[in-house]
Amino acid sequence: MPVTFTQRGHDSAAHRLPATRMRWLALAAFAATAAVQAQTSAAPNPLAVLDHGLRPSVIAPGEAVPRWSLAERMRHYKVPGVAIAVLKNGEVVQVAGYGVREAGTQDKVDGDTLFSVGSISKVATATTTLRLVAEGRLDLDRNVDDYLERWKLPASADVPQPRVSLRMLMSHTAGLGVHGFADYQPGEPLPTLVQVLEGQKPAKGEAVRFKRAPGLVNDYSGGGVTVEQAVIEDATGKSLQQMAQEQVFAPLGMRRSTFESPLSAARGNIAKAHNGDGAAVALPRGWESFAEAGASGLWTSANDLGQLVGGLIESYQGRSDFLPQPLAAAMMTPVSPGPFGLGPRLGGVGMGRHFFHMGANESYRAYLEGYPETGDGYAILTNGTNGTELSFEIRNALSDAIGLAARPLLRSVAPRVPPSPDYAGHYKLDTAVPMDLRRASADNFDYASVRVSVVGGAVQILLPGQDKPTPLLPLGPAQFVQAGMYTILFEFRRDAWGKVRGMSVSIPEADSVAYYARE
Repeated sequence: MPVTFTQRGHDSAAHRLPATRMRWLALAAFAATAAVQAQTSAAPNPLAVLDHGLRPSVIAPGEAVPRWSLAERMRHYKVPGVAIAVLKNGEVVQVAGYGVREAGTQDKVDGDTLFSVGSISKVATATTTLRLVAEGRLDLDRNVDDYLERWKLPASADVPQPRVSLRMLMSHTAGLGVHGFADYQPGEPLPTLVQVLEGQKPAKGEAVRFKRAPGLVNDYSGGGVTVEQAVIEDATGKSLQQMAQEQVFAPLGMRRSTFESPLSAARGNIAKAHNGDGAAVALPRGWESFAEAGASGLWTSANDLGQLVGGLIESYQGRSDFLPQPLAAAMMTPVSPGPFGLGPRLGGVGMGRHFFHMGANESYRAYLEGYPETGDGYAILTNGTNGTELSFEIRNALSDAIGLAARPLLRSVAPRVPPSPDYAGHYKLDTAVPMDLRRASADNFDYASVRVSVVGGAVQILLPGQDKPTPLLPLGPAQFVQAGMYTILFEFRRDAWGKVRGMSVSIPEADSVAYYARE
């Protein structure tokens, strides 16, 4: 923190001190200033961990922990460009760009480069909603049909009189379907919001309809957030872009962010889209469009996304009036029976408690995470289809640097004895387990039945729709793990008669568990 000296008037006590004492005070002040400057210059670079700290979430038995550099993993995943912001005490302290905006060019990525951030859009949309709630223009628990004008909640045999709140839409507990949406290539017409909700051409998705009764199940729904967008627009008479600009972008200084679609090339400094081979796509323009703005249409930069994370943290801590503190706390509180708050997903406990969200459009991947108690956080943006795996490895490195054990490395073990052959068999979901226990597993591991095999000393699981089984890494004689988007633990349950009765499936990060009975 800079040291500031204030000149006093001639009648001050300092002025009356003897000259020798004044010289000693001046020397002491100079030394203090030099010490502060030395500390500042020696402050650790929060992004230095990217030179040697990227790692997977789970490692095989006996495997040394890899300590990859960001550059080598960008080459490995064929992702041309990355931008990262790091926060301390709720403020952005470091932003950097890596690589290029388009493969084969020298157009470097920087902290202001625009990226599509997919479902992270939902956090910006939720923040817009909460700002309107704070102004009394929306109510979190009122039936959204009271606000909707162009479209109404569709009744069905299972939901004859639908009542859905913004709290449900924002936490993915409304019972509505349509997980996500397809991108639109240059030249393809964009549907209206009503066409999206009705599944009418040129919309590419199905109609947004109830899969389950509202409030009972966690089921991630981009369709539900599209209804939230309709509520914002119908209640205010303005587009989501206009409301987000007024309520979020301008107050937080997010000068580059927009829900514009298609994005205008005039904005400049745009990260272009790349496929899994690292080749530029969506040509000749170089990026796709997104009809469902609130669910997946945000374009933003690392600088801007860091400001959003910081604004939410400081509101939660009561250091900003961007959101009233009670609303910020509600945003960071899970809505039963799911792992989401009002917009972000939640995980961890105590000082390691965090909010986060992933984003994935066809050619872009992004990730944000914030720690409301400590003020730590980061935002990661990439312009390649393989950016999901890369962003998770970056996330692990940044999480390790924060040091709150929110993303610990899980080491599997070498089995002391071969896995029991009677683990093999067909397992059926026990639907009697309450949804308040199943939570995220009802969405992230939503299978009516699975098949387990034991082949060559390895346990494998075959999920519906898979062509080949997935090997599980051992954590103990009856415990196994599958690493992917989420770490999923499997434990075989043997009863007092020695019989394998079933298998529990848990997602520790979301405090969720399901049970599969042996058939």
